[in-house]
Amino acid sequence: MNDFSSLKGKSVFVTGHTGFKGSWLCLWLSRLGANVTGYSLEAPTEPHNFGVSGVLDVLEDHYCADIRDAETLTAAMARAAPDLVLHLAAQTVVREGYRIPRETFDVNVMGTIDVLESVRQLGRPCAVICVTSDKCYENKEQVWGYREADPMGERDPYGASKGAAELAIRSYRYAFFPPQRIEEHGVKLASARAGNVIGGGDWTHDALMVDVVKALRQGEPVCLRNPSAVRPWQHVLQALSGYLALAVRLLGSPDPRFAEGWNFGPVPGDDVPVREIVELFHNKWGGGSWRDVSASETLNEAGTLRVSIDKAIGQLGWKPHWDVHTSVEKTVDWYRHYVDHPGCMRDYSLHQIREFEQQAAGGLKLAS
Repeated sequence: MNDFSSLKGKSVFVTGHTGFKGSWLCLWLSRLGANVTGYSLEAPTEPHNFGVSGVLDVLEDHYCADIRDAETLTAAMARAAPDLVLHLAAQTVVREGYRIPRETFDVNVMGTIDVLESVRQLGRPCAVICVTSDKCYENKEQVWGYREADPMGERDPYGASKGAAELAIRSYRYAFFPPQRIEEHGVKLASARAGNVIGGGDWTHDALMVDVVKALRQGEPVCLRNPSAVRPWQHVLQALSGYLALAVRLLGSPDPRFAEGWNFGPVPGDDVPVREIVELFHNKWGGGSWRDVSASETLNEAGTLRVSIDKAIGQLGWKPHWDVHTSVEKTVDWYRHYVDHPGCMRDYSLHQIREFEQQAAGGLKLAS
């Protein structure tokens, strides 16, 4: 596993810290000894991992504000004086993109530009990682994984907004923070494109695991809109380990190769159909069923989506450590613990972070 110890004592500015991935990221950064400032709207769901896992208590500072409030964002970032900026704030739901397309583009594209403008005004060296999505690519329903140099731009509003955000990031990288002149401006700008993330503490509307847990608790079959759709499933900690590995490389090296776009996803074979991951979840949970409602589905979503992680493996030394079986098992364990022991889940979330660190350090260890 990559060594994250160099993040100790670093000032880290996280946008979207009240969301699913952002809250897990703040817990992990705090455990590593980083000084974390969070900037986000109120948590988007009820309940939410930010509250359930007591993330507020581990932060140096906490701003509840819109990423598009440029004045507040710039002031907050200046006060934090970050060594590292991790931009996760976004409209994250594909189907919401159809319902609120204008807001989706505004948040995902202009919100990203607001972050980059705030970095420009900092006038200090820092590493910046903007998290977009595996859905940023122009989807051609190909069976092989998309590589970082493939064209941007999915057909639905959400995917298109992520592709557009990537183009904006690329523009800022070459117009204002050219990698070949890092010694002059000091800003190392990268983007991270993660596969479909699962894990405990996710209550995102329309997220698959959320629907599965809700159906199980109600004793009903979960309705699958596209059971044959193939996605690159990975545990939230696996995706975050990629972001942290990239952060360490950016902070520790002037090499311009790290200031680029990066895919983080599972090993080939873990990109399985929706129905298969639901059945894995049911097997781990000890029951459950699903029904196919694809005939009533009217919105277009990609049928097959895979990403290549060769670049991250070869150049960052990063690799996946939990396969799809382990990822589902850890997700079930988290929700089981939450159901059986309601209250603050911080200790259990930190327990899972330690599990990931230990198993990654000891090599690939997979559940049966």
